[in-house]
Amino acid sequence: MNLFDRISADIKSAMLAREKVRLEALRGIKKEFLEAKTAKGSDGELTDEAAMKILAKMAKQRRETAQIYSEQNRPELAENELAEAAVIEEYLPRPLTDEELTAELRKIIEETGATSAKEMGRVMGVASKTLAGRADGKVISAKVREMLS
Repeated sequence: MNLFDRISADIKSAMLAREKVRLEALRGIKKEFLEAKTAKGSDGELTDEAAMKILAKMAKQRRETAQIYSEQNRPELAENELAEAAVIEEYLPRPLTDEELTAELRKIIEETGATSAKEMGRVMGVASKTLAGRADGKVISAKVREMLS
């Protein structure tokens, strides 16, 4: 069962259980998936890899929105956004710990043969593809910069 079908099945179960926040989050996911499937230049299929990128983006957007709501003293809206982010993150792979990320980046640096910060672009290209959905791009970038300097 691919991710799209799993989301569709979970929407039905959320409707039956009357879980409002979960249902809203799942409907948002399905909407994004359908838009990606029908986008110009798309072949009408959605790979799980593409779906993971969409989910990671959606979760990040929800967390950033919640932070803005918190800064504007709107805790009820922030709470809803965080709840939706939690539902979205259930479908993402477990994020890497700091130690796991360091180990993965060491392997990538060895593979690419990078030795200085000038070669950071080459490392980031491989790392972004390899670690997509498992670590935030800003964290990866900071860690690579630290390791190469």
